[in-house]
Amino acid sequence: MADHVRPEELVGPLNDVEAKHAPDQLYVQGDSDLLKRPRIAIVGTRNPSPEGIRKAQTIAEFLVEKNVVVVSGLADGIDTIAHNTAIERGGRTVAVLGTPLDQYYPAKNRPLQERIAQDHLLISQFSPKSPIQRKNFPLRNRTMALLSHASVIVEAGKSSGTQHQGWEALRLGRPLFIEEGLVQDKTLVWPQKLVEYGAQPFSLDDLDVLLEVLPELLI
Repeated sequence: MADHVRPEELVGPLNDVEAKHAPDQLYVQGDSDLLKRPRIAIVGTRNPSPEGIRKAQTIAEFLVEKNVVVVSGLADGIDTIAHNTAIERGGRTVAVLGTPLDQYYPAKNRPLQERIAQDHLLISQFSPKSPIQRKNFPLRNRTMALLSHASVIVEAGKSSGTQHQGWEALRLGRPLFIEEGLVQDKTLVWPQKLVEYGAQPFSLDDLDVLLEVLPELLI
């Protein structure tokens, strides 16, 4: 059964900026207590390279080892890898959907969505049976940034919607990390622009930096 709640009922009081950008209500299915734990979102392209897949798996495995909940958006590619890696490694995961809880997109992720609903946590800001629209996904990214203590961009291309979550995280005052290979890619402009506005490049050789931004009481 899905419940609907106000965002502050899940994550506590919101400051003025958070309240301005938060959805009026959220629909949840699963273990809401996961939102009492440290949470980091892993996001990226729907068409990852083998190296991007490896990086996403490495980051998710690290977070699981540190008892951090892996958050993502249940899209193809990096999102799916992040969720599956967390589950396979015995960790916990939260999926923030761009669809209502009673719909499945992409359809092939239905088994994964149902498993997360059963054993982890699904969250959507879209009411049951409402239509799936393109605008849902940037809104989903904003909510994912709101519900995460930090966001990590692993791999993404020139027009990737992933960059929208980066801007939303910065707008909300949330830490944003971008894998250093993206920042060094001279064919891309947006990673460097995000860094100019406060995003932090990171290396897989120093993943501890991701933990430094988590609330002390939650570590």
